[in-house]
Amino acid sequence: MKSRGPWATAVRRLMRDRAAVAALVLFVLIVILCLLAPAYAAWANVDPFRSTLDQIIKVNGVDVPVMEQSTEGLGLGYTPIGPTWELGNYFLGADNQGRDVMARLLYGGLNSLLIAGAATLLTLAIGTALGLAAGFFGGLIDTVLSRILDILWAFPVYLLAISLSIVLIAQGIEIGPITIQSGSLWLPIFIIGIVYIPYVARPVRGQVMALRESEFVLAAIGLGVPSHRILLRDILPNVSTTLIVFVPIMMALNMLTESALSFLSIGVQPPDASWGTIIQDGQTLLYTRPLVAMAPGIAIVITVLALNVLGDGMRDALDPRSKIRIGRG
Repeated sequence: MKSRGPWATAVRRLMRDRAAVAALVLFVLIVILCLLAPAYAAWANVDPFRSTLDQIIKVNGVDVPVMEQSTEGLGLGYTPIGPTWELGNYFLGADNQGRDVMARLLYGGLNSLLIAGAATLLTLAIGTALGLAAGFFGGLIDTVLSRILDILWAFPVYLLAISLSIVLIAQGIEIGPITIQSGSLWLPIFIIGIVYIPYVARPVRGQVMALRESEFVLAAIGLGVPSHRILLRDILPNVSTTLIVFVPIMMALNMLTESALSFLSIGVQPPDASWGTIIQDGQTLLYTRPLVAMAPGIAIVITVLALNVLGDGMRDALDPRSKIRIGRG
């Protein structure tokens, strides 16, 4: 009878964690719903990026304007229609420009997930490379890289992200042949991916320094195995579990950071949308149409909660001893 490998055992542990499985199912469902954004907009026959101040829709067979004449005070201005609770027909109502909130919620979620996921991959790629180099080679390389990481670590994350966004949002980025325009989604991806590098590189460096003194690595070095082969074949697989656990946790942090930047108008730029920009659009409607701001806020809370619960489950599945240590602590 064949023994199960460590990955198969970890998957079995994860599947026995009901909270983690529920979080995984919920997150996958959110991703699927956001991927259906173009299909929903086509089915509802709406453009989530174009103002529709004079549109008339039917609600329960009655013609209703999307932007209703205000009845408060002097009757100046317009109030967007509230939720109709009819899928494909302004289900969550309209915002202050007459745009379908449900369609914008799905499109905004798609961009928020894209930015959070891409920024996570960028952080893990650069952070892992720096951690491997600093921990394995030591000496001058470790000193230089560690001081660079210390400088980034010294800045509060949001302060650094806001500062970079304010500087780069108007002019974009030009690094040799690579150019990122100011309105591109790659700009918040780059900024968010950079500010969290120390949070990955430092733990990886610590693990690599411990592995560097292990017997199998010392034996490989003694046999004259090239450094890059030792890093790729011996050390990287041993830190891969840590990197996997980082994925959902970093995605949650990146989503919160992106939402904060977009809410401050220094993240995702029009005509694109994200959950952060939709909250900003709805802040003037909190007293008349609160669901415009509450819907993306609730979506962020649910998604981040699912990612954190999933991250805890993956940590316990890949390293059961961590759960014991936490329980004893």
